[in-house]
Amino acid sequence: MRNGAIEHAAKDHDLEKWHSEPADAVLRKLGVDDGCGLDDAAAAQRSVVFGHNILPSRPVRGPLRRFLSQINNVLIYLLLAASAITFAIGDHIDAAVILVVVLINALIGFLQEGNAERALQGIRSLLPFNTMVLRDRQRRQLPAGELVPGDIVYLASGDKVPADVRLLAARGLRIDESALTGESGAVDKDSTPATNDSGIAERSCMAYCGTIVRHGAATGVVVATGAATEIGRISALLDQIEPLDTPLLRKMAAFGRWITGSVLAIGSAMFVFGMLVRGYSAPEMFAAAVGFAVASVPEGLPAVITVTLAIGVRRMARRRAIVRRLPAVEALGAVTVICTDKTGTLTRNEMAVRQVITPDGILDVSAAGYAPHGRFTCAGVDIDPATHGHLPDIALACLLCNDAQLHRSGEHWELSGDPTEGALLSLAMKAGLDEPRERAAHPRIDVIPFESEHGYMATLHASRGGGSRLVLKGAPERVLPLCDTERRLGHDRPVDARDWQQRMAAAAGQGMRLIAVAMRTEAAEPACLDFPDVQTGHFTLLGILAMVDAPREEAVQAVAACLAAGIRVKMITGDHAATAAAIGEQLGFPQPVRTLSGTQMDAMDDTQLGAALAATDVFARATPEHKLRLVQALQRSGDVVAMTGDGVNDAPALKRADVGVAMGRKGTEAAKEAAEIVLADDNFATLAASVEEGRVVYDNIRKSIVFTLPTNGGEAGMLMLAIVLGFTLPITPVQILWVNMITEVSLSLALAFEKPEVDVMGRPPRDPGEPLVTGFLVWRIVFVSLLMLGGCVGLFLWELEHGASLAQARTVVVNTLVISHIAYLFNTRRLSASALCRESFTGNRVALLGMLVALLCQVVLTYWSLFQSWFGTAALGWDAWARIAGFGVLLFLAVEAEKGWRRHAGAGAKA
Repeated sequence: MRNGAIEHAAKDHDLEKWHSEPADAVLRKLGVDDGCGLDDAAAAQRSVVFGHNILPSRPVRGPLRRFLSQINNVLIYLLLAASAITFAIGDHIDAAVILVVVLINALIGFLQEGNAERALQGIRSLLPFNTMVLRDRQRRQLPAGELVPGDIVYLASGDKVPADVRLLAARGLRIDESALTGESGAVDKDSTPATNDSGIAERSCMAYCGTIVRHGAATGVVVATGAATEIGRISALLDQIEPLDTPLLRKMAAFGRWITGSVLAIGSAMFVFGMLVRGYSAPEMFAAAVGFAVASVPEGLPAVITVTLAIGVRRMARRRAIVRRLPAVEALGAVTVICTDKTGTLTRNEMAVRQVITPDGILDVSAAGYAPHGRFTCAGVDIDPATHGHLPDIALACLLCNDAQLHRSGEHWELSGDPTEGALLSLAMKAGLDEPRERAAHPRIDVIPFESEHGYMATLHASRGGGSRLVLKGAPERVLPLCDTERRLGHDRPVDARDWQQRMAAAAGQGMRLIAVAMRTEAAEPACLDFPDVQTGHFTLLGILAMVDAPREEAVQAVAACLAAGIRVKMITGDHAATAAAIGEQLGFPQPVRTLSGTQMDAMDDTQLGAALAATDVFARATPEHKLRLVQALQRSGDVVAMTGDGVNDAPALKRADVGVAMGRKGTEAAKEAAEIVLADDNFATLAASVEEGRVVYDNIRKSIVFTLPTNGGEAGMLMLAIVLGFTLPITPVQILWVNMITEVSLSLALAFEKPEVDVMGRPPRDPGEPLVTGFLVWRIVFVSLLMLGGCVGLFLWELEHGASLAQARTVVVNTLVISHIAYLFNTRRLSASALCRESFTGNRVALLGMLVALLCQVVLTYWSLFQSWFGTAALGWDAWARIAGFGVLLFLAVEAEKGWRRHAGAGAKA
């Protein structure tokens, strides 16, 4: 190849205009003869210029970096600070315990996330190992990685396209591009140039890397390899996208910063006040400030949140949803918009015949993918397909003029061949035909494969008793002109073209794909079949089949559940607008279904697109850039976005969304690795169930926070009050750590096991801007903190007044805090609803177990001499226990009275 041609090819390697050039012009620019191919020297020279046909790799985080990234969290920093403080005051055991909590938290996240960020590896798996190439006038099997621009390649049914290829010649070529474009069904391909501004789905002369040849054969020239292919461009786009933090992580970071700032400010003020006003020494005030910091920092909260998320992961796994990143559980419960791909997500990615349009009327067919089971109805009445009119002839034509095969794999039926032919074969089997028997009874003599140039497929079969049968199927506009008659009420009569046009227009308006079938009998038995045999016409039109990639039945219910929960659903697809709108209607989208095409989106700026989003539910002919732009536009408007998909073209948007949800069974590896959640059953209904689990997780995290913080508030309040009033500290720092450990481990964890509240999917999504701790929760925390503060200080002073030692008085305070939290635990199981019912006390066995563990720990702390020496406690009498238990009951009743007042005032709903 000439050096100038190499330079020209290198210059155009990344440009998307090969599809608009005539085939001979493409060959000239690439400097290659399609009859000779490249020689080895030219191929080696180009390999130096363009590189290997592989996607560029990027550095992968090692296990140590992935593990350390789990610690990059404000609350984890608070845990480490708490550990350092406890170590500084000499309590090495507690310091070690807190460090263990940090390590466990990091280990759970490390194991759960696994080998994240492997999306590029998933995309690379789309490249086949070997492909047929013309080199030095000889056909060779070469590794796909050795291809270079200018190589002449040969494609056949079942092949994966090894690079971006400009087709030079094609015969009956149909390629499945659903993983790249989202369009259901295989696409007809030929060598005719497309327009310069055509989208990927309209470029019939191009075969893109990673797509699958379903039918036919072709010759083409490689125009782009490696990173310059369409898949390479998507992978580069994916590599540039930084995943977002979930709403919970963002709020916890803000919450942690707020606590840190408050502790430093108040602790410093206490230190100065104690020295200047109360006359305490610096060592005394340092110890008090350390105690205040230990009391204020909820060191167990990150562990409680992690366990709550892990329990949500386990529950979702039971529902067939696999979580790759823990925080995604809660984020899914926060979504306000679900952007979903159509093909393979809302639909089955399996074509199915929905209507059989005959001269006598329209028959409806229950569609369940390729499974050969279903009902035939006419005007809502079941019919017998074996005896109804000439439906048996239509079914036989669908079976004979067909190269597809269906086979059962477990509970599913899988297709080998073209999706359209799979739908026709399924129809024939639904009608009761036995495929092997019918093929044996009507042996095929010859075939004209489908090609887009003539728009039909024809097969010639021997008939029983002599003669032959010529079966024709294809595009109605090609088949109808070849038909003289139609079979109506058992008699042949001339074709009524106007009537057929009206029926076809009605079906096409519903987004259905139309295939006409016709038949002609011959007295003789020709030895072969050629185009003149078909073009002579005189066929009898049997009917027109209307097929569609049908919505999943469970997806219809899931969409309804999401809409009822206040979650908007946006369908984004690469399919035609009419098809997408029809699917939207069947799924129950708000009427009328408004659509927006990719071309229209390109003409809008971000402001116009943002305004159009509110009124649009279906986006058609969308490219990966469109999907990504839509997700970003929704996020700019303040929405929390979940994106579902299964194709390579979905991966960038999956990674950019707040929650990426991939299909596990039919999804590409690229989509799975870009997502945080994978639906193992490809069932959109699983997504609705996962949203419910996410909402439950968030509710339980809020309950844990509103349960935990009063402990810290009460402890910190006691220390502040002691400094301000100048009396002895009611509790020591080491006792504070003990109380925090008991309440946050044995009791707080119980709230992670709470069941869903009744209205969890009946309320709208929470405001994305709503803080983690709302005004209501702040009030509840302050209210309970003051109750605990008053009760603990009051009992402390009471014990000292009545002759108790300082150790006994402090022991009363420690036990009062724990007993108060046991009582408050049952209040918190229902933030607004009354806890004065049997279910509140018995509905969570983990809560009962936590209560027993906490009581046992308090007995050990109070009466075991070893613990008495460690924690400065002393044994108590029964009268002291009675006062402690009595205060716990009073606190429980006080909180229930406050809840009742709020319900009566109508404020409880704001919880």
